[in-house]
Amino acid sequence: MEQTSTAKLAAEYVRLGGGRLAKIDDNHLSTRQWKHETRAAEAFWNEHIARLDEKRRDEVITHLPTINQV
Repeated sequence: MEQTSTAKLAAEYVRLGGGRLAKIDDNHLSTRQWKHETRAAEAFWNEHIARLDEKRRDEVITHLPTINQV
């Protein structure tokens, strides 16, 4: 099965050492940085994810590990 572009962005962010976790509660999405992330992951987030429109950014967030999995 082929990944969506937003799933690929989330996977690359995590692969680079990203520390953000998704918080999904009653269809409200947010993300928090619960642990340290690498400089590469932070730069990737700022360059490729933070600039997305809200809908696409939310799609990326749904592919991150969630606080429920901690």
